[in-house]
Amino acid sequence: MIWLVIFIVFIIVFHMYITRNANYWKVRGVKHLKQIGFFGSHLENFLMQRSITETFTNWYRLYPTEKVVGYFQGTRPGLIIRDPEIIKRILITDFAHFHKRGLLPDKAPIEPLLRNLFFADGDLWRLLRQRMTPAFTSGKLKKMFHFIIERAEQLQARTLAIARSGKTIDARDLMARYTTDVIGACGFGLDAESLNEEESVFRKLGTQIFEFSIRNAFVEIMKDLFPSVTENLKFIGNVEKPLFSLVHQILKERNYEPSDRNDFVDLLLEAKNSGLIEVESIEKINKDGTPGRATLELTEEMIAAQVFVFFAAGFETSSSATSYTLHQLAFNPEVQEKVQKELDVVLAKYNNKLSYETIKELTYLEWTFNEGMRLFPSLGYLARKCTKRYTIPEINLTIDEGVAIDIPLQALHTDPQYFDDPFKFCPDRFSPENTKQSNKYVYLPFGVGPRACIGERLGLMQSLAGLAAILSKFSVEPAPETKRHPPVKAQFDIVQNIADGIPLRFIERKPVT
Repeated sequence: MIWLVIFIVFIIVFHMYITRNANYWKVRGVKHLKQIGFFGSHLENFLMQRSITETFTNWYRLYPTEKVVGYFQGTRPGLIIRDPEIIKRILITDFAHFHKRGLLPDKAPIEPLLRNLFFADGDLWRLLRQRMTPAFTSGKLKKMFHFIIERAEQLQARTLAIARSGKTIDARDLMARYTTDVIGACGFGLDAESLNEEESVFRKLGTQIFEFSIRNAFVEIMKDLFPSVTENLKFIGNVEKPLFSLVHQILKERNYEPSDRNDFVDLLLEAKNSGLIEVESIEKINKDGTPGRATLELTEEMIAAQVFVFFAAGFETSSSATSYTLHQLAFNPEVQEKVQKELDVVLAKYNNKLSYETIKELTYLEWTFNEGMRLFPSLGYLARKCTKRYTIPEINLTIDEGVAIDIPLQALHTDPQYFDDPFKFCPDRFSPENTKQSNKYVYLPFGVGPRACIGERLGLMQSLAGLAAILSKFSVEPAPETKRHPPVKAQFDIVQNIADGIPLRFIERKPVT
């Protein structure tokens, strides 16, 4: 009998714990999605019925007249932001209240590979950002650019070999191999050989990083409910050992000193050898009210974490964006023709060779890529977390520390109040005369503000080089099996991806005379 009583008490206490915030939005008068136990409002995502980006987009459209929409991220209140002015406040104006992404539990220890610039919060983020920003200047990028051109030429060779065999090519896999090789060279200083070897170790590693399973959903729930006792549960433990081993081998071969490769590892070694990193703290306040100081030593483990995110984010986002752009061009041949005419003219000026200067002149190609990212942003939403009690002045809504904040990029990018005929593929939207919008905080594929993507320029350049390499030599067309609107992978993840690849026909172009 006593055990039955204990069990009943446990159930009652557990229920009270997971529903402690159930009325959070109701008492504040905010329209919201209901909480379903420890799944929060995300049951369909945990069951892998819909991607998180699709869910946020659906919620955005359910409440067209609201500036914000409430929901529950597990047991924690969350807020979808629909209004551009509030978006600006969160990402820029009042950044001090929202400097955290909030992708990891506050109280749980961070697993080693996630101690990187993308996932880190607070002082750790600020320390890493300060030291790594110089690695992504235009000058550094230009020194790396020969790596990109070499891989773009290999991309042409692989495409030609497959196209001449008459086979349909999965554009998603093709561009993932290209970007994997680029990041392998720019990041690790290694030949990843993804374009030349079907079973490339780097390609397998990249695939492993973005595998999502029921286990991931379980870890997500457990870390939300019991952050202090789940430190041994890891999101990406499957790639930790091979990543650490690879980075250790590279550093050892370089004697822990920068080489002359000018790659990302060299830049990190330069940062490590510069000594202790020190910044003004955004988390610690001295007794006199002044900011405290925060310090960090860039250890080998920390270097591995930065290399990991450079590799993971660099290849996945760019390959997703470039392959989707090719998909759109296959169904919009008039746009493809304009891109190729520009390519022919610009390449003729540079002896038909891709170069840093060539890519900088491909204006219409860049508009086209921007339009691809508008329709299908690789990161379908931006995540932030409220770090201290804050009142949103536009709606006089006060939220507490810990509230999750999400900016649904996919929904904003396809909202007819910001983009006419939003599902039409129209690169001219990005011409100078058409981009003078009254509010620019609706097109944010790389984010904006202090936590904007640090690798934006590199991502843009490798993507444009890959597209230029393909479209200068080939035209793309739908294959018989190509779907006009390919389904998105139903996974609870930040980066969104097409479910079954993007099969296209690549037709060799006749040489321009």
